[in-house]
Amino acid sequence: MCGICGVYDEQRTAFPHLIRPMLDSMIHRGPDDEGIYQDEDVILGMRRLSIIDLDGGQQPIYNEDGSVALVFNGEIYNYRLVRANLEKKGHRFNTNSDTEVIVHLYEEYGVDCVLHLRGMFAFALWDTNTRNLLVARDHLGIKPVYYTTQGNRLIFASEIKTLLQHPAVEARLNLKALSDFLSLRYVPAPHTLFEDIMVLPPGHRIIHNGEDVRIESYWDVVFSEPSDTTRLSEQEYLIQLETMLRESVEMRLMSDVPFGAFLSGGVDSSTVVALMSQMLNTPVKTFSVGFRGEGAEDYSELPYARMVAEYYETDHYEVIVTPQDFIAHTEKIAWHLDQPLADYAEIAYYMVSELASRHVKMVLTGEGGDELFAGYGRYAGERYASVVQLTPQPLMSLALTVSKQFPRMRRPKAALFALAQADEATRHINWLPNFNSERKQALLTDEVSAALNGHATRDAFAAMLARSGSDDFLNRMLYTDTKLWLPDYLLSRGDKLTMSVSVEGRVPLLDYKLVEFAAKLPPDLKMNGGQRKYLLKQISRRLLPADIIDRKKKGFPVPVPIWLRREANPMMHDLLNSETIKRRGLFNADYVEMLINEHESGFANHATMLYGLMNLELWQSLFIDQQASCAPVAQTESVESVQ
Repeated sequence: MCGICGVYDEQRTAFPHLIRPMLDSMIHRGPDDEGIYQDEDVILGMRRLSIIDLDGGQQPIYNEDGSVALVFNGEIYNYRLVRANLEKKGHRFNTNSDTEVIVHLYEEYGVDCVLHLRGMFAFALWDTNTRNLLVARDHLGIKPVYYTTQGNRLIFASEIKTLLQHPAVEARLNLKALSDFLSLRYVPAPHTLFEDIMVLPPGHRIIHNGEDVRIESYWDVVFSEPSDTTRLSEQEYLIQLETMLRESVEMRLMSDVPFGAFLSGGVDSSTVVALMSQMLNTPVKTFSVGFRGEGAEDYSELPYARMVAEYYETDHYEVIVTPQDFIAHTEKIAWHLDQPLADYAEIAYYMVSELASRHVKMVLTGEGGDELFAGYGRYAGERYASVVQLTPQPLMSLALTVSKQFPRMRRPKAALFALAQADEATRHINWLPNFNSERKQALLTDEVSAALNGHATRDAFAAMLARSGSDDFLNRMLYTDTKLWLPDYLLSRGDKLTMSVSVEGRVPLLDYKLVEFAAKLPPDLKMNGGQRKYLLKQISRRLLPADIIDRKKKGFPVPVPIWLRREANPMMHDLLNSETIKRRGLFNADYVEMLINEHESGFANHATMLYGLMNLELWQSLFIDQQASCAPVAQTESVESVQ
């Protein structure tokens, strides 16, 4: 695991002194080592966090004659098998590192070397013979690649703040991406909140031959339903899924350093911990997060995490997050994320990552289960909405019970009518707590609305839903979330916040072979009646206490709505004061003040929207005003406990 960066410029302006500040900006991604490669037109750099082959894995990595150079971020879990096959073909290896297989795969298969990799990765490979640069990102987007092009010049890096250290890259707000952020709580690929800075989508590669920069897809997942003749029995699917889950977890236990797992007490992370415990001879180190403060106990999932930890006798650690921690770390988290997320689970993720960093250098996490096996409430909501759409208007009142599934819907009749009238892409967006089109229109100034020139966030979702190629509504939603929400929201958060404290996060539920298998499961084995993640839970029932399986899903709950009314209220007012809002010229200050007043009074819970606006202001201060010059420093210490 590490961070990578580089420049390809035929004008030969890729000087070594330009790469130094880029490398320094991501030392947190790799405090153990660094490496630089330079040719006439290209310079590559990396910071290394040593996980495998601690002494022999230095980068850049070369082929036998030095004509191919590589910098790499990630892990290749099938490298031993790949290496054995390459050795049979006559390739000679100089290290025991997983990274080295890529240069030899490139010699055999060219840019299609990525098709032979099973893991998480972002890498840049320079071929001195062809003068071609290959930059690639893994299938699901676990590891990031950001880039900008200026004519024939290509500048790329693992983090946006690293790009900004290059003198040719300027931080400017992308207004269309701002509109998307307000609707979605994140910015969908390939765009970022920075004008002219892009993110390479998952399963894509960049090929630069000196004349042009080509972006192309090398992999996609197909969500499809088996026919009556190809469908297996539930038991057969169950056996296959459990076999693949075990294989995926076992592959990710490959490490030369201490490792553990995040444990929320939910089905996904608990299942990963259960499988790890069965495979290891020593107790798994598990890390969980809880909260302190008035009303915080309603948000805590520690009792469930402790239940799993006790069941498998793990070496269990906990961190208790206070309102003071939230206040102290919010700015630092915003700096590490590069782009704002309207996600107040960030503080929990950061604090549990920091806790883990005191004990291990690598953790397994549970991301991906909801997107593959239909774990979110919005999937059930979409099923109800599709029924409502087919219901004649006089009978719509019979469907009012739908609203009880969604406490956010304070006006059931209006909400159901809106659901019935909205198209699928709009509904997909509106299941999230965010600025819907009416709220966004009220928030944005007339000048910004005019500059957007009709930009519609829903268009990206409509295109992705159509691209799924599925006739089943659930598979269309799962495909879209796997391509957008998962990499641009969850995986981006996970990568940035684990790497902020020099910890590697591995995601066993997102092995691409497992993803391909899950995508072809019958939809009714993902959402069976009212039970979401049906097939995965059948496996988990064999591994975990029933209370873990049957409890209500909470996600990563954090008591930020309470804190914004109490301890963090001054911070909210400081960031969202009318003077600052007016100076930025993006939002109507009166509307922001109304959101604050309604939240403070308890009339409504606007915490997600307000926290998103707070993060946006922090982002503008750190990246637009200061150009990401340095990381903020938190002033408090969290409380750790050992169970």
